[in-house]
Amino acid sequence: MKNLLIIIAILYTTILFGQTKQGKEPSDFLPEGYVIVERINGDLNKDRLVDCILIIKGTDKSKIIKDEYRGELERNRRGIIVLFNKKGHYELAVKNYDCFSSENEDGGVYFAPELSIEITNGNLNILYGHGRYGSWSYTFRFQNYDFELTGYDLRDNRGPIVNKTVSINFLTKKKQTNENINQNAEVDGDEVYKETWEKIRVEKLLKLSEIKDFDDLQILD
Repeated sequence: MKNLLIIIAILYTTILFGQTKQGKEPSDFLPEGYVIVERINGDLNKDRLVDCILIIKGTDKSKIIKDEYRGELERNRRGIIVLFNKKGHYELAVKNYDCFSSENEDGGVYFAPELSIEITNGNLNILYGHGRYGSWSYTFRFQNYDFELTGYDLRDNRGPIVNKTVSINFLTKKKQTNENINQNAEVDGDEVYKETWEKIRVEKLLKLSEIKDFDDLQILD
């Protein structure tokens, strides 16, 4: 009876979540019509094995445009594939093929934010740097069969002056804000910060696989 229950549980899990795709090489997971533009290695599930993140990009030639000032630009969107190392093969953890805009988007009077991916303390960090305007980042942790958004950090700059920082922990449901109240600050170090803490409402954690476009992502700030 016990063995029968175990078999039923395995079958139920397989039906519910589907069979996990496996491959010998990270390139085995690359969908047709995409290329790998970056590979990031690190431990994402704290098993001391080196996992792999692929940043991929579409190759649709119809997405190539001609800009009046910048010439020919390729505007295919980018995506992410996360693979767990299983000692001899890789296993698909999560995929989202089109959640990032092209690196050639129009930044207006300034360049478009620059995307970078890091692995820190077992977490997947998606960062956007915007030069003198500051930066923001999203922290994802693998849980519940996906990478869920557990943290958000914002840094609002005016050149070298940091106007405000925001840090949100979606697990503790707390938001910390440090806002510069010295309007006469001229160089880094002149800032005088007022710190505030708030409780936030979190219905459910965002999943990396379900985010359609990071540019449209609405986060409390």
